[in-house]
Amino acid sequence: MKIVGLITEYNPFHNGHLYHLQESLRITGAEASVAVMSGHFLQRGEPALVDKWVRTEMALAAGLDLVFELPFPFACNSAPYFARGAVQSLNGLGIVDALCFGSEAGELETLQAAASLLNLRADEVERQTAELLRQGVNYPTARARVLQQMAPELPAEQLAAPNNILGLEYLRALERIDSVIEPFTIIRQGPGYYDTSATGQIASATGIRQMLMEGQNVDDYLPEHCRSTFHEARQAGQDLDTIKLFTALLSRLLQTSESLHGIYQVEHGLDVRLTEAAQLAKDYASLAAAVNSRHWTLTRIQRILAYVLLQASQGEMQNFLEAGPLYLRLLGMSETGRKCLAEARSKRTLPIIMDPSKGSTVLRKFYGAGTERARLAEAMLALDLRATRIYTALMKSQNLQHRNRDFFEPVRRGNQRLDGRDQNLSKSVKAKAKKL
Repeated sequence: MKIVGLITEYNPFHNGHLYHLQESLRITGAEASVAVMSGHFLQRGEPALVDKWVRTEMALAAGLDLVFELPFPFACNSAPYFARGAVQSLNGLGIVDALCFGSEAGELETLQAAASLLNLRADEVERQTAELLRQGVNYPTARARVLQQMAPELPAEQLAAPNNILGLEYLRALERIDSVIEPFTIIRQGPGYYDTSATGQIASATGIRQMLMEGQNVDDYLPEHCRSTFHEARQAGQDLDTIKLFTALLSRLLQTSESLHGIYQVEHGLDVRLTEAAQLAKDYASLAAAVNSRHWTLTRIQRILAYVLLQASQGEMQNFLEAGPLYLRLLGMSETGRKCLAEARSKRTLPIIMDPSKGSTVLRKFYGAGTERARLAEAMLALDLRATRIYTALMKSQNLQHRNRDFFEPVRRGNQRLDGRDQNLSKSVKAKAKKL
């Protein structure tokens, strides 16, 4: 069975994502699809609009066969780490034949040439890019200029486009780990990533979130089979409350600048800037904007705010990034997906975690009890569980039995829970959830 991999966020799943899925299956000739999806905190630092289980159910309803969660250290990070973690996850499953991503370029030749150049001359590219950054040029434009200077045939404007940037990093990651996964790309349909307008029945996720904030109906831009899942979740208050997000951040930032020392990417000077911004900010957007500068882009500030919220330390994050993803956290699967997992049993190079209450047992068995690898994998999983607890506290409704929801939410299958369990857990699982 040929399988295509997709790297996604689905915030929320919309018609453009459905097109990507269908075209990926068509051009690769794949019979099944696997998505590696960000969890509760996304690549640009914001918490997701709805939780990872709602987004998984939407993806399964649209036809995805397997949905795995990308661990937080990679999901909420810059494009190179995001791409590398996702590609390593797909590669670790052992059965993925192709990777298909959307791009503004719509063709591989230019992107592959640039990716190879980046890998070959990485240190030189970074050094020259840093020089342009000091002159006030933003990172995507700066790196694109450097690449074009090295290879004039490469179009700088394309290399700086959002989806092309991620595509470049996917290709770099595939090359660096010598993966057998074959890359494909399709041209992005509809408006650009930052564009809030719509083209026909396709709007960007950014545009859809903006429409929702304005009270508009977004049904035309969501696949029919996904709408009820999305609306029911929002009506039940299972979506993000940005006021709670802002308040939670203030509780961290209004202590002392010293309390931020050791947080991942909080450099000297940024700690003071963050605490000072918290004194006057009126909401999350104004807080991030107040810290934004030539040296610290808005996207980077949003990610740092997530690190502050989760208390992600410099040491542990660096260790995670060097190790790469150490497990595959299964969120949902179809019947075809179940067959794919059976095929992967003897081929995968990463353990699969279906039930977090058994996570430590799975990881110790796979890596060896007492090994550094097992310890690091357990710490990475603990950070993902922490992300869920904090995200749950940021939801509009708090009518939940327990905020440690990773222990309460079974693997999804279509729109049903895989094993038929309800929200009631065994006493042993509840006890473990309370300890964490």
